[in-house]
Amino acid sequence: MDERKLKVLASVVDEYIRTGEPVGSKAISGMLDIKVSSATIRNDMAVLEQLGYLEQPHTSAGRIPTFAGYRLYIEKFVNPVRLPEEERTRLDNMLEENGAFTEDAIIQNAVTALAELTNCTAVASNSAPKFSVISKVEVIPTGKRMYVILLITSGGNIKNKTCRLEFDLSHEQLDFFSHYVQENLQGVSVEEISEETFDKMVTALGAYMVILSPLVKSIYELSADLKQKSVTFSGEENLFSCSDLDKGEIVRFIEHKNELVNMLDDTFNGIQIKFGQENDDFIIGNSSMIVSKYKKGSKTAGSLGIIGPMRIDYAKIIPYVEYFTEKLTLLMSDDVPDDESNK
Repeated sequence: MDERKLKVLASVVDEYIRTGEPVGSKAISGMLDIKVSSATIRNDMAVLEQLGYLEQPHTSAGRIPTFAGYRLYIEKFVNPVRLPEEERTRLDNMLEENGAFTEDAIIQNAVTALAELTNCTAVASNSAPKFSVISKVEVIPTGKRMYVILLITSGGNIKNKTCRLEFDLSHEQLDFFSHYVQENLQGVSVEEISEETFDKMVTALGAYMVILSPLVKSIYELSADLKQKSVTFSGEENLFSCSDLDKGEIVRFIEHKNELVNMLDDTFNGIQIKFGQENDDFIIGNSSMIVSKYKKGSKTAGSLGIIGPMRIDYAKIIPYVEYFTEKLTLLMSDDVPDDESNK
């Protein structure tokens, strides 16, 4: 693979991204900064096809890139760039839109902004709530023997669950439970609340075990919900405007989109590109996913990226994904102690 063939490959990818049509040698000859004949370019394109970087959809047509061709193009020609300060300020404003201050709201703003900027589907996984600690638990009477458990975490997550008891609670019992959760749960990491913790807490209720254990069980169930990995999407409708993608596959993807969480988590640090043809778990063929991880302190907290056709402007989109993941890491780590962030 010499420099000229790499330039031919880059020209084919650039032109195909721009037009969506197979690219012939005549079009390439006008794009190269070196003077070579159409016959030489045709020969280079044939070699690139033999190597698996280009393919010819029809005998008389030009060539189009394969996923291997895109991957080599990204590796050799898409260089990291720093977004202009004006653009970074605009992206910051999009993240902070509608006064977002909780982790969930910031992540939602990030995927909404990415979908708008790229005209693709944006997606984020979030396991950050499990790193939060419980900041408040309230028991609110709502009717005869009916109570709502309200759980609030340091990350701004709010969960509630309705609980029906066998008896109405007295003021003394409610006061006991309020002090009980304050002493045993306030400041405790959501991740630490396990079945063993639940059993110990129920036992510690003593004489109130029979009456109050359903409330403790509700708290345990709420903490378990918080530990579940969530997936946030925006711009799914953008996929239907992509002529390169199969509409039936898009529909199946939307129906099963929450199954994408494992694929999102199965990534390394830094920008990664995944193609539909490479991964049997990804429903949409001829598609690509650009994804990067963000952190909370020293721990991976989730992934953020976009899903679109293989024929997208990687040089334009990758800097957006990079910036948003860097910004999410910064915002998520604001409440993490310095010694934890620097590990």
